[in-house]
Amino acid sequence: MRASATKRARVAGPRTVFVRLGAQAKLEARPDGHVFVHLEGYSVDLGWFSGGAAKRALELHAGVRLTALACRGKVDRELKSLTQRLARRGLLEYPVGEKRGVDAVVIEPQMADYQPQTPALRNTDVLALSRFAYLRRRGDAMVLESPRAGALFRISHPEIAAALTSLSTPQQIGRLRHQKGFPGLAVLALLVDCQILFKVDPKYDGSLRSVEGDADLVLWDFHDLLFHARSTAGRHANPLGGVYSYASATPAPPAVRRRWPGKAIDLTSLSHAAAGVSPTARLLRTRHSVRTFDAKRPITLAELAQFLDGTARVVSTWQEHVDLGVTRSIVSYTTRPYPSGGASYELELYLAVDKCEGLARGLYHYDAGQHAVVPIDVTMPHLEAVLAEAQEAMGAPAKPQIVITIAARFSRVSWKYSSLAYALILKDAGVLLQTLYLMATDMGLGGCAIGSTDIDLFAKMAGIEFHVEGPVGQFALGRGLPSAAGA
Repeated sequence: MRASATKRARVAGPRTVFVRLGAQAKLEARPDGHVFVHLEGYSVDLGWFSGGAAKRALELHAGVRLTALACRGKVDRELKSLTQRLARRGLLEYPVGEKRGVDAVVIEPQMADYQPQTPALRNTDVLALSRFAYLRRRGDAMVLESPRAGALFRISHPEIAAALTSLSTPQQIGRLRHQKGFPGLAVLALLVDCQILFKVDPKYDGSLRSVEGDADLVLWDFHDLLFHARSTAGRHANPLGGVYSYASATPAPPAVRRRWPGKAIDLTSLSHAAAGVSPTARLLRTRHSVRTFDAKRPITLAELAQFLDGTARVVSTWQEHVDLGVTRSIVSYTTRPYPSGGASYELELYLAVDKCEGLARGLYHYDAGQHAVVPIDVTMPHLEAVLAEAQEAMGAPAKPQIVITIAARFSRVSWKYSSLAYALILKDAGVLLQTLYLMATDMGLGGCAIGSTDIDLFAKMAGIEFHVEGPVGQFALGRGLPSAAGA
């Protein structure tokens, strides 16, 4: 029989999800069951396990079927416990392939609590690629990721990448099966779980933006959500903070810009001729960061009330009729002590209180309209995490008395400004931080802006999706020690 002139595209066989130790880490299992992981010159003690579990742990270098961790045997339960400890440290990856060591895709968790899930898919299901998904080169690998995903996908074969990009147009799985590079149902299910792919009603009207996610997600542009997720902690595994990544590549830029050529016009004599230094200028010059607080004299509730009244309270409200051509909307506005782009005032204050005379330890939302604080029920470990992370970020010797998280109601700005939204929100956050600094200085209190926040931790504490309302800044507040001066 003559072979057909056109060969059918090879359909990938069933693919299995494995769990494997990252290449940068090495396990050591001692005869007594004591297990260590060695990483970049240091070791982490993972605890004691039975001899069988310690021996099985070494298989993680090559990879263990993920389904094996669901077994009920004692050794399997111990191995699962061990992998959970490794996962919390970001030391695991999940290869997917037809057999061990032949990777079609490798999943790299970006969040500590990520666990691969494979929701059921049918041939009749229609899938589409999320508008927040992007494929890029990282070193010599191609990675597929999204700010909404708890993991990224390292693509081993160009054919798989091509098949996935074809889902920019929604397709039935049954049709996709016959395309070259079909990634397999397991990979598709894992991508759906990570919201890199999503199911589409076959009767959709052609507007994918409106059918992906909730009403708040509709208002986000790709670049803004990516910026929010990647410039804060909680939803990625990249280095964050003062890591001096480029110190070996280029010298540090100077603190003051070099002079432009031309004759300078000296302003010193003119500024000295002014009638003294104004109170505002004196306040600006006195402002400084305080990272050490007086544990014996915590801030009082009365001082906190005065501080919030002078910085964030709603002063007045009004409404405006906006004619948008096809529709007419009524938009409400407020006035507060600091300026805000388009009078949006999208910023909300959440107070993690460690020590405040007259106020119990806990998390509170500041109701700027009522000038009141409202307690939020949170677990103590979550509250401790906010305070500890603020302490670490400031390099402080102890926890601050109060950590103010500045969260944004993103839709308040993006409803009007679209692609400018996140940039405007960050400008507003900067203005508010300066206002908090000046009020703290004027009241004789100590304050310090904090550069990094954990958006996933806030989402868990507030019970709000990270794209609906989330942190864009933090400020430590308390009674500073007299010698606690900073930049």
